[in-house]
Amino acid sequence: MRQGGKHRAHFRLGNALIHSHRQYIHLCWRYARAVLLVLLLLLSSGCTSLFFFPMQPHVTVPSTLGYEYRDVFVRSADGTRLHGWLIRPVGPPVGTLYFLHGNAENVSTHFRSTLWLVDRGYEIFALDYRGYGLSQGKPDLPEVFDDIEAGAHWISHYLSFAGAQRRPLYLYGQSLGASLAITFAHRHALFSEQFDGLVTEAAFARFGTIARHVASRHWLTWSAQYPAQWLIGRRYDPIDAIPGLDGIPKLMIHSYDDEVIPYRFGRVLFDAAQDPRQWIATTGPHIRAAADPQVRQGMISFLKRYAHQENVPILSLSDNRKDP
Repeated sequence: MRQGGKHRAHFRLGNALIHSHRQYIHLCWRYARAVLLVLLLLLSSGCTSLFFFPMQPHVTVPSTLGYEYRDVFVRSADGTRLHGWLIRPVGPPVGTLYFLHGNAENVSTHFRSTLWLVDRGYEIFALDYRGYGLSQGKPDLPEVFDDIEAGAHWISHYLSFAGAQRRPLYLYGQSLGASLAITFAHRHALFSEQFDGLVTEAAFARFGTIARHVASRHWLTWSAQYPAQWLIGRRYDPIDAIPGLDGIPKLMIHSYDDEVIPYRFGRVLFDAAQDPRQWIATTGPHIRAAADPQVRQGMISFLKRYAHQENVPILSLSDNRKDP
């Protein structure tokens, strides 16, 4: 009986080990499939589309917070209809900022971060990229650069009818929008004629590097971090664009505490920029720099300092000729 009991115990132990081994193999297979799925998504989606996480419904509108606004609809180069908001201050605007938001949700969840500028007398034109909010289409690169271009043409056309002497105009981007703004400024041959400067908050230097950083933060995608970096490529990387923005005033803001886009990613981008440039280091969560009164004052000082000192003609919406 004792001998038989030992055999049965060994048998049960052997079955348990086999079962445990099978579970381990099954878990490894599930993990491998997850990594493979990530890689297939990168390959099949054109890679850069994975940076965009649009939401269609609007959460709120500026008027619910007491701000005057109007809906703006423009057409991108391929005919895609885009939507944005023009948020106006009380009284004549002292300047205009063309605002590019981050990668998630839509303009209705991002515009609040600009309202302090409206309170200071600045007008905000906030555009939703294709696929976001009321904008049609599906976001990807390089099409989103065409969307930004369409918004830039619209704001130029709008300002050309605001008076003989145009108000200062700046491009202002946060997070993904900040990185897009840098590359757009380099792609836009007449940027310095249209805009008085560029303001970025929490920009990153390379799409591949930030993809690797995001993948490395989760066990499910940890093994995909290097393939993700390799597959995305460097065609639209801001760090390759920013050296070409010499002569364009640049204010770059980044938080030491940013866990979404680490501080070092923004600093290496600033180090690659040419003068005139200004760096503001702050603290706090991702794209919450405006909560710091010193950051607000620094930004206002920059906007006033580089407000156009010469009456540079505005680019017309209809063609590339300068208005008389």
